[in-house]
Amino acid sequence: MILAKVLGTVTSTQKHGILVGKKILVLKPVNPSGSFSGKAFCALDCVQAGTGDTVLVIDEGNSARSILGDPEAPARTVVVGIVDSLDF
Repeated sequence: MILAKVLGTVTSTQKHGILVGKKILVLKPVNPSGSFSGKAFCALDCVQAGTGDTVLVIDEGNSARSILGDPEAPARTVVVGIVDSLDF
């Protein structure tokens, strides 16, 4: 899993059928202290996350397709949780 911060959303006029109605977020990895630690990437939102939220991301195709409920879905990266707090 990846810990990331939501930077914003992607607007698209054309999407693959399985992605219609799904929000795509722009994310940037963060370390536990909250500072950025990698390149930005996009992921499907399954938890109603918004800009500024810290989220948990799965970056593995089979898990993403399982969460979406479609074994043929063209998806690899999915937001699966909103982080309320971190204790480390």
